[in-house]
Amino acid sequence: MSSPVQLGALRTALAALDGGLKSARGALSFGDARLDAALGGAGLPLGRWHEAAGEGLEGETGVAAGAFVACVAARLANRGAVVWAMRRADLYPPGLAGLGFPAERLIQVRVRDEAQALAVLEEALGSVGVVAAIAEVGGVDLLAGRRLTLACEVHGATGFIVRRRPFGGGAPPGAKGSAAATRWRIAPAPSVPAAGEPGLGPPRWRLTLDRAPGGRPGAWIVEFDHGPYPLRVVAELADPLLASPQPRRATG
Repeated sequence: MSSPVQLGALRTALAALDGGLKSARGALSFGDARLDAALGGAGLPLGRWHEAAGEGLEGETGVAAGAFVACVAARLANRGAVVWAMRRADLYPPGLAGLGFPAERLIQVRVRDEAQALAVLEEALGSVGVVAAIAEVGGVDLLAGRRLTLACEVHGATGFIVRRRPFGGGAPPGAKGSAAATRWRIAPAPSVPAAGEPGLGPPRWRLTLDRAPGGRPGAWIVEFDHGPYPLRVVAELADPLLASPQPRRATG
């Protein structure tokens, strides 16, 4: 568990950003009917916690899963602070800024092990002024998952688990079960430059939704977009029934 000194420092940092803000419950639309439909129609449930995992070597680096979570959390960060707990101090704020995440709303917490990461996540989710909290861990067992669910309900904050094993090895014991509201797998995909443009195009990821109560699993290729919705679907890889007859990107 985290030491009283560490948790006290976290509370102090959160208090400095506390403007009496509470995250709005409901859902966060992806701005695309196909993704929102897979999540039950409205989008990603807020006031819950979600799990994102990489594939292959991404299980150690956590780059693709972290980028996906950053894109989602960026749309919440204008409402309050975002806490990110990690075992390795390799989070790169300029890279987050490139994905539209306001680095000034970020509180980074370095932890010694997974138990401490989960303790920081739980503490942050129950703190006024926090709109979202993220932790990098190998997995979450059912007991820890229930605690996170309760913590989210305190102030309506939204939690994210980035499944990562920064020093290799397997998932921690008991981590197979999960109480996450949604479970995602993210892998890098080749970028495509705009027609007539040299070099690389915007970052792309292969996004797979494995669990969504009230929704349906699916898979898509998404591309980073600087518009109001940071993830733009460029190809659908799964059940075509998830798409509307004429899917249109939402505006506003």
